[in-house]
Amino acid sequence: MLKNHPHWRKLLILPPIALGILVLLLMASNRQPPVKVEPGEPTKLVRTVEARQLELIPTAEGYGAVQPARVWNAVAQVAGRVVETHPRLRDGEIISEGSLLLQIDPADYQLNLAQAEAALAELEVEASNAEASLSIEERSLGIAQREFQRISKLAKKGTASQSDVDDAERNLLASRNAVQNVKNTLALLPTRRKVLQAQLTQAERDLENTRLLAPFNLRVTNMSIEVDQYVSKGETLLAGDAVDRVEVIARFPLASLRRLFIGHERRDISADILSGNLADFVALQPKVRLDLGTTIAEWEAEFVRFSDNVDPETRTMGVVVAVDRPFEKIEPGIRPPLSKGMFVQVLLRGKPQPERVVVPRSAVRDGIVYLADSENRLQRQPVDLLFSQGEISVITSGISAGQQIVVSDLVPAVNGMHLETRPDDEIERAMVKAARGER
Repeated sequence: MLKNHPHWRKLLILPPIALGILVLLLMASNRQPPVKVEPGEPTKLVRTVEARQLELIPTAEGYGAVQPARVWNAVAQVAGRVVETHPRLRDGEIISEGSLLLQIDPADYQLNLAQAEAALAELEVEASNAEASLSIEERSLGIAQREFQRISKLAKKGTASQSDVDDAERNLLASRNAVQNVKNTLALLPTRRKVLQAQLTQAERDLENTRLLAPFNLRVTNMSIEVDQYVSKGETLLAGDAVDRVEVIARFPLASLRRLFIGHERRDISADILSGNLADFVALQPKVRLDLGTTIAEWEAEFVRFSDNVDPETRTMGVVVAVDRPFEKIEPGIRPPLSKGMFVQVLLRGKPQPERVVVPRSAVRDGIVYLADSENRLQRQPVDLLFSQGEISVITSGISAGQQIVVSDLVPAVNGMHLETRPDDEIERAMVKAARGER
């Protein structure tokens, strides 16, 4: 009966409550007091490299298209029908120097040559006859002179009439005229001989010009004739590109060319240098590079000249470099032949400059370089920049070799903030390599 009483049911919840209170008291008695932590200065982890003083090789990069150093347009110097062509006379074929490219029908020019030779031979016979005639006429003149003298003496004695004297004088004058005519003929013979000799030479040249020979090792382009086709004098027959030497006219920004001349004083440049020895003065070492996707093909080149103008839109100047015997430098799968129209990169290496203070280009931010001082604290240092080249910048003042340059991006970058530095060996190796002009 007591168990069913409502007041006894309320008393049954007291033991669990007492047990919970006991547990809380035990936990509170065993709790440790909070540890007091002193507030510390924040530290930023950054990557650094050491500013290096290196011998710098200035470089400049430009781009341009390959073109043959010489282009030959074959123009017909005589007219006629094409009777023969080289068996490989097609666009793209390479034909060696001295090979017969085509033959124009020589029959008419052989006839002209024969006629000129015959006319010259006839003149020689005429000259021989004239000399013989002169000898005869001179002898006849001598007889006429003696006859005139004899008749004149007889007329003075009265044994010859005046008419006899006149006849003798007339014969003398006729003989003199005959001699003079032969002499005039002989005097004109050298001029006629020169005219005929010129005609003979022209006939020989025309006959020779019926044969078209390759003036150098060439690649045939713009082929426009066939066998049995009639060609006119002055007609363009084909073109040929030299294969022994190619050129590249690469465009370079003026700022990149400027650094090739830094260190050369104005007084060092003379008219002789500008007229032909500029490459030796600057000691340019060009290299032509072609990106093949998986590999880079390279050719050593020769500096030829600067172009004659600056592009007003791009502010670039053309530099002409040449590669000799490109077809002899083929390496299958590695280096193809330098062919007309290839778009290539030209790398110019200048004369080594004295030791320069070099830092990574990314470390210069609006003329400011972040330094980590001896106490590993950040210093924002203004610097004077000489120029930037690839991934490096050359500093003239503001920092010195050996200082630690921060290459990490810091936001915010506060003077005096504490740093934890880690050397970045990869960037430092790349910096040294770039200073040497290596790729």
